[in-house]
Amino acid sequence: MSYKNQFIWKRAVQLSVNCYRFTEDFPKTEIYGLTSQIRRSSVSVPSNIAEGYGRRTTGEYIQFLHIALGSLRELDTQLTIALEVGFKERQVFQAILKEVEEMQSILVSTLNKIKS
Repeated sequence: MSYKNQFIWKRAVQLSVNCYRFTEDFPKTEIYGLTSQIRRSSVSVPSNIAEGYGRRTTGEYIQFLHIALGSLRELDTQLTIALEVGFKERQVFQAILKEVEEMQSILVSTLNKIKS
């Protein structure tokens, strides 16, 4: 089976696409700041899931899932900062922050399942 068939990878790709769309109307002064950081950390999540899936051992896969989880927590922090700075209204952030939270749960559950 390919990593592209995995639910976790598909969900992470969708989150990244949603982050790109979400940041489209951020201030142009942030193109090299939070906009770039949010996009890079969101892309890192499915990228690390895919890279880990292609490794030889389960231990390596687990390591890359932990890296993906770290990137997801970076993303959560960056979105929180963008919210606090006032790039969009608070209620607009709720959907994307919920999606990040759900992805964190999926990753943690996947890690727990693999480790047991």
